[in-house]
Amino acid sequence: MKQSAKRLPVKLLLNPAHFLSFGFGSGYMPFAPGTFGTLAAIPVFLLLSQFSISTYVLISLGMALLGIVLCSYTSQALGVHDHSGIVWDEIVGYLITMFMVPATLMNIAIGFALFRLFDIWKPWPIRQLDKNIHGGLGIMLDDVIAGIFAAIILQIILFLL
Repeated sequence: MKQSAKRLPVKLLLNPAHFLSFGFGSGYMPFAPGTFGTLAAIPVFLLLSQFSISTYVLISLGMALLGIVLCSYTSQALGVHDHSGIVWDEIVGYLITMFMVPATLMNIAIGFALFRLFDIWKPWPIRQLDKNIHGGLGIMLDDVIAGIFAAIILQIILFLL
């Protein structure tokens, strides 16, 4: 579960690892940093959607693996397990949600809403993973699973439309 801590100095963003962990700075928003982190994922999705499926998968997988290291590093530096400003996991979760989804405004909005729903709601097994797996892997894993759940529902919606 995301933890808030005292407001952090902006100079923290000068460190490239923290800059990425904080979603290019979007995690510094004073309210709803996870939502702003997911918003920061939209341009990343739009860029990746221009590439082949295999490139999209490889880059998303690379971002997920990098996220384990980034989130671990930043949470250790802050002394907080999962600071609410660490939103790299939201970026990766949204990319998973949007896998093989045409980049239309409606699809982007539905994917956004579904991912945020699963990320906030944390149905089983997401909540258990979030509570029991710590470090960078724990920070990333609940959002990866939320992204998979959201992707399944989004694909069903697109199939029915």
